[in-house]
Amino acid sequence: MTVVIAHVSDLHLDLGERATERAQKVMGYLRELPGPVDAVLVSGDIADHGTDEEYEQARELLDLPWPVMVLPGNHDRRGPFRTGLLDGKPEDGDVNRVVRTSGAVFVLCDSTVPGSDEGLLSDITLRWLDEALTAEDGTLPVFVCFHHPPVDLHTPHVDRVRQFGEERLAAVLVRHPHVVALLCGHAHAAAATTFAGLPLLVAPGVVSTVALPLEGRPVVDVELAPALAFHVLGDDRRLVTHYRALG
Repeated sequence: MTVVIAHVSDLHLDLGERATERAQKVMGYLRELPGPVDAVLVSGDIADHGTDEEYEQARELLDLPWPVMVLPGNHDRRGPFRTGLLDGKPEDGDVNRVVRTSGAVFVLCDSTVPGSDEGLLSDITLRWLDEALTAEDGTLPVFVCFHHPPVDLHTPHVDRVRQFGEERLAAVLVRHPHVVALLCGHAHAAAATTFAGLPLLVAPGVVSTVALPLEGRPVVDVELAPALAFHVLGDDRRLVTHYRALG
């Protein structure tokens, strides 16, 4: 079966008009799709300050006709994130979850480091990831998702706060051939590369875009349109990604 994933990231909701309007544009586009969409992944930095009010707004905006999966970014706060978006208790431990759909498994990893903009998969999360992947028998394709990309993207503004300790992640992934791709955000840029022999697909930012140095634009460009990605996995497990800017 074909699996379609809508992938958005970095809403940075701050209760302000600008961030709200850009998020509404993307969510309105998704809400009006005839579909089908198997799942919507929101790969972090949903709130800008991690307040209860920001997550209340996010919850309303993310009320979509498709299943929605969320994971935290460096601007999110684990306790309010859990209570506001996952109906959980305000605990501060790693926010790791497995979400199953009819056509795929999504392993959602917390790459945040409280108090830092850099990313790292903790020892707890890496063990959990290995166990979660081991539990899968390969019947369904598996996507591993987190906020921070574990490679340089040649955007200095992002590369200095990417996910570090990437060799530890690679050592886990090579043991599990049923993983088909890695999905992340954080970069505020549509990008595609490989990591540990797998596609690494980065969602563009909703609130802003980070430009390459060669473009001569502001490092954080607030004028370019919000965007999103669609990942389409065919019966042959060939993955194709389409990026959409909503100008």
